[in-house]
Formats: sequence, structure tokens, C-alpha cells
Amino acid sequence: MDINDIFETLRIAVGEKLDANKKVALAIDGCAASGKTTLGEMLSDYFDAPVVHTDDFFLRPPQRTAERYAEPGGNIDYERFSVEVLPHIISHDAFEYRKFDCGKMALGDSVRIHENDLIIVEGTYACHEKFIDSYNIKAMLTINEKEQRRRILLRSGAARLADFEEKWIPLEKEYFSRCSIADKCDFVFSV
Repeated sequence: MDINDIFETLRIAVGEKLDANKKVALAIDGCAASGKTTLGEMLSDYFDAPVVHTDDFFLRPPQRTAERYAEPGGNIDYERFSVEVLPHIISHDAFEYRKFDCGKMALGDSVRIHENDLIIVEGTYACHEKFIDSYNIKAMLTINEKEQRRRILLRSGAARLADFEEKWIPLEKEYFSRCSIADKCDFVFSV
């Protein structure tokens, strides 16, 4: 499915809830390089709504243990997300969190999220079992392996592609499978 068609489907779903005076917490989960960030930005631009990126919650070095990686969805700092973001997804008030800086392997700059009737959380692990009940619209993007590989190579280069293929993609697949993410989403799109 084309990203514009996916955008239109979610634009209508979000718009209907907002028109009914409901606050919306939208999760966009899915495979690496499937278009989650692009889709989140498109919806953010259209609705003038904030986006929280799960990439900002990668594990800090002391959390990166074999036990943690063995957990389905353990590749996200769900403890920090649960404290710094989750209460605000429910209340829709303004908040601030610090994003993880992969270059420094430490917490970096603060991100300010303004009060809004729509809050978008995009990224793999957005529908983690510890947060999924906080969203009233959940979407998942899937992608075939050949296109995924092409996109990762284009954006990140061969060395990072190898990292994705050896570590990150298998962790995502384990999470999607063991947590039945597609079954828990309102929308599942294949790009």
C-alpha cells in the first residue's frame, strides 16, 4: 500500500475521533524502514500534533543485557517511557523528556511536547504491552524483506544494514510474533 493511502486512512480515523470531541493517542508501530517516521510526520503536519519517537527511548548501556534483549520488546527503555511519556499520552498535557543520543550512548537534548488533543507515538515498540492500552488508535506497518533491505542500505549504509540484519530485525520479529502486535492493532498496512 502506498504511504499516501495509509496516511489518508489514518487521517480519516483520527479526524472522526477528533470531530467527536475525543482525544486521540495514536500508535504507529512496525518494521524497520517501513515508513513509520514519515507517516508520523505527515500526520503531525496535517493535524499540527506532536510526535514522540520510540527511537528516543533506546536502551542506555547499563540496560543492554542478554536478559533484557531476551524479553520481547525489551529493546526499549519502557521504564523511562512509562514515567516520562505514558501519563501524558493519557492526559494530553504538555510535557518534556530527554531523548537517547546514539552517538554519545547517553541521554541528550530535551524534547518538548505541547498540549494537544492528538498525540502520535511512532516507532518500533510503540505498541509494547506496557503501553498499548493507552492508545485509542493503533496501526502497524509491515514491509517485505527485499524492500526493507533496500531502504536500510540506502539510508544507513552497508555496515548498519549488517547490524539491522544480525540484531535489530530479529529482535523486532520476535517482539511482533510473541506479543501478537498485528492482532492488537486497529490497522495493519503492508508497504
